[in-house]
Amino acid sequence: MDVEMKQSRFKRICVFCGSSPGKKSSYKDAAIELGKELVSRNIDLVYGGGSIGLMGLISQAVFDGGRHVIGVIPKTLMPREITGETVGEVKAVADMHQRKAEMARHSDAFIALPGGYGTLEELLEVITWAQLGIHDKPARRLGGNGF
Repeated sequence: MDVEMKQSRFKRICVFCGSSPGKKSSYKDAAIELGKELVSRNIDLVYGGGSIGLMGLISQAVFDGGRHVIGVIPKTLMPREITGETVGEVKAVADMHQRKAEMARHSDAFIALPGGYGTLEELLEVITWAQLGIHDKPARRLGGNGF
């Protein structure tokens, strides 16, 4: 299958999403489709580092498409969010604050897929950082009815 490559102004996009697959199959579909779209636009992925749930689905889709994947995960969450094989580069950090800062440092933009309170909090923090002038990177929520 030939994938048409589209140009993007972004080299790496951070995707916030759940470590669970969610209650609707459309959430899983959205994660896989977004992963494929990143690949088609030649964009690398920065994400929360988990191998399960929506995080596992999007990271696998991007990795399988030949793009670079950077997962950033607090050491305390590794046993819970990483099961089996990981893909790409995994950066272990001390805590959630360092996770968000590291993800932001490596990213040109942010997208939030459906997730839980953690996903919502991550999106709101990067929006707040933009309002405070800490960065000027776009942040958007994608798909689903709520978090």
